[in-house]
Amino acid sequence: MAAEVRVRLFAAAAHAAGSDEVQAAPGELREVLAEVQAQAVDRARFDRVLAQCSVLCDGLLTAGAGEADSSTAPIPAGATVDVLPPFAGG
Repeated sequence: MAAEVRVRLFAAAAHAAGSDEVQAAPGELREVLAEVQAQAVDRARFDRVLAQCSVLCDGLLTAGAGEADSSTAPIPAGATVDVLPPFAGG
């Protein structure tokens, strides 16, 4: 099993982060996202984009789109987290 979490970033999130994929340590969702924020090339822009994103962990909606506070959701080692900004038609 991988010791890290794979975080895939799409569209504006990838642009603000400066990468479409980063690695983070496993932990609570807020910790994983804080590590991604710390690596972002344009942190202020990334923070604005992240506030509008939906977050999936291994294909399941974890945050965003009206979800309850999920900042403490556990993200295990080997998981894939997708950060999806809103997009037209959806």
